[in-house]
Amino acid sequence: MLPQLGTLLFQVVVFLILLALVSRFAMKPAMSVLQKRQEHIEGQIAAAEKANAEAQALLKQQQAELKKVREEAQSILETKKKQAEDEAEQIIAAAQERAERMVEEAKLEINREKEKALASVRDQVAGLSVLLASKIIEKEMSQAEQQDTIEQFMRQVGGQV
Repeated sequence: MLPQLGTLLFQVVVFLILLALVSRFAMKPAMSVLQKRQEHIEGQIAAAEKANAEAQALLKQQQAELKKVREEAQSILETKKKQAEDEAEQIIAAAQERAERMVEEAKLEINREKEKALASVRDQVAGLSVLLASKIIEKEMSQAEQQDTIEQFMRQVGGQV
């Protein structure tokens, strides 16, 4: 039971024809579809990697800009804080200067009023002295009477001042 050589050859020829037909009509289109799919996937991967790289670059750029903006904001805050402190110091200095001026003016006013009061007292004392002298001259008095008159005068002066 040996296979017959003719059948065997026929089967080999049919197998080869079938293999050629499958290769031509089924394998080449399947391989072409698989090749296109592989190229498409590789293209998608490359595009994704490119997009990822662009996103990373954009992220770094935005982070740098954000850092710059934060630094500028901090600088502005420090500048405004310094300006506010300077203005506060100027206001305090002006208020202290004004208070000192007011104190000096008050002292001068007190001294003027004091001088007026002393001048008034001097005038009154002078008038009373003249009055006392005229009373003493009007009558001759003993030492005791003169002393009583002076004491009485001093009580009057003390009551008026």
